[in-house]
Amino acid sequence: MKYTMCFAENEERSPWPPLHVERGFEKEDSVVTVFAMTGGPVHIVDQESRKPDQVAGSIGMGMEGVFLPKVRNLPIDALLVVCPEHIDTLICEGDYPKDRLRARIQEVTRRPLSEMVADEISGAGIPQKTAEKMGPQKLETLVGKFAGPEYIHIVVAGSDAGKFSSVFHGWATGEIGSQSVSRKIDLG
Repeated sequence: MKYTMCFAENEERSPWPPLHVERGFEKEDSVVTVFAMTGGPVHIVDQESRKPDQVAGSIGMGMEGVFLPKVRNLPIDALLVVCPEHIDTLICEGDYPKDRLRARIQEVTRRPLSEMVADEISGAGIPQKTAEKMGPQKLETLVGKFAGPEYIHIVVAGSDAGKFSSVFHGWATGEIGSQSVSRKIDLG
């Protein structure tokens, strides 16, 4: 999928500015964005939520597995594809901006650092010796899944039938990894 997954954003069905506008382009520009994926799509199925924060909570819970649930607060990208029916629920009580969705994702994924310590279940996470140096009080600090909202890229895609959003697992970003790149297409 590093070079074979391709889909169009459903701009007509989205209540938000398209991804390319968030990335500095004009609305009428045709833009392609390249995103380094390591997995996905991982489906987030919620057919029951009827309130905006409920479906946003389900979406956040569905994003816990990006990389691994124990891996948190690191500069790791994710591409969230929200389906139109989930959009309908998100905006059923009025405006629900992308920033609110990003904040809700961070809110529902907050966990104490103690849950990130390597243990017998999984050797991934904070090394035992590092955790011991941190102390019990520091280990109760709550952290969200992502290092910041800028690591959660959001688009609307798909048809009007089905309450199945998806997340594509990204890769570490910035100096230690890959960066999403957007380029205007010359329709010349």
